[in-house]
Amino acid sequence: MTRTVLLNNLDHQDLRVITRRSAALGDAVMLAHTFPAEFRDLQAHYPIVFQKSADGTTFHPVALLGLQDGQNLFLDESGWTGHTLPLAIEREPFYIGQDGDEWLVHIDLDSPRLSRTEGEPLFLPHGGSSEHLERMTSVLLALHEGLQATPAFVSALLRHELLESFVLDVEHADGSQGRLAGFYTLNEERLAQLDGPALAALHQAGHLQAIYMVLASLSNFRTLIERQNQRQAARA
Repeated sequence: MTRTVLLNNLDHQDLRVITRRSAALGDAVMLAHTFPAEFRDLQAHYPIVFQKSADGTTFHPVALLGLQDGQNLFLDESGWTGHTLPLAIEREPFYIGQDGDEWLVHIDLDSPRLSRTEGEPLFLPHGGSSEHLERMTSVLLALHEGLQATPAFVSALLRHELLESFVLDVEHADGSQGRLAGFYTLNEERLAQLDGPALAALHQAGHLQAIYMVLASLSNFRTLIERQNQRQAARA
């Protein structure tokens, strides 16, 4: 559950945000929503795949952090062990809302990240925004702009029939078997068959680079499997 309200320096002057990463603070998640402009930063660390929307009408790109629900293989007792923190994870517990032409920051008052005794302050003593709040504002704007641009990218993929479902069977170090299903990836064979005008149109729209970032990211499935096996070995 979330209880979001408009952030202001009167009601929330003494609020702080705990920035360390842990399961108790909500970071034990399998995936993070992402967008084409973020692919370059994420593709070196996480597989980027696509998830069908709840209503089944479109798809959303996501960075996989684990191989099953509630599993984040980049999180341990020391915190976040990945090199890059996805913006959708970093922005918690903030949201963005619009009032006319103005974009405003909202905050989830039920978030376990909020405290009055520890963490980063949101406001300076005289009421101005703290450095952390300024950073979160920029993160929210980047997320909003990126997510606004995502439908055009997904539409282009669907128009060229470049999305296909896949199943990943995983053999763990202890001999057990696992399976990742329910996600979609790019059809490389179909991509290779696109003619010059189609590729030029994708490039002109700014989609071609994002496509290749997704393809490059898929080698990180090996990283997920290795991390899971290391975790199992440590528990053995």
